[in-house]
Amino acid sequence: MPKASKAIGKVTSSQLKKRVHATNAAKLFGFVIVKAQPGRVAVRMRVEERHKQVHGVVHGGVVAALADTAGGLASYMAYPRGTRVATIEMKINFLEAVEGGDITAEAVVVRKGRHIAVMDCDVRDSSRRLLAKALMTFFVGPFRKNRKKRSA
Repeated sequence: MPKASKAIGKVTSSQLKKRVHATNAAKLFGFVIVKAQPGRVAVRMRVEERHKQVHGVVHGGVVAALADTAGGLASYMAYPRGTRVATIEMKINFLEAVEGGDITAEAVVVRKGRHIAVMDCDVRDSSRRLLAKALMTFFVGPFRKNRKKRSA
């Protein structure tokens, strides 16, 4: 497998959809990519009972996972094939509760650096009502594969 710095080309929308379809988070929550282009990705989920907390609205952690997934994929699409991304920080404001229907997180690159990418993400319902607003920072680059444990 080529190293990130030597990888050529970007990930295509169809390649991204195939990759996400195989991930545990997408399977667990029912996430589906609805738009994917370099630096901009939208991920949708249909609200089900399993997503709700005790008061009958979607749990904030599920909304945050949706936003984080969209942000990670948007950053992944903005860099050369083979690059890896990992969330460093996420700040999210929950603006409205949602009881049902579809919700979509659309993330866009705000800043694309050598090893840091910043994403802005809006989470909306099917009537375009803003449910949450997130700002996320991602590490971008290769990861060390064989990290040795330090002895105490």
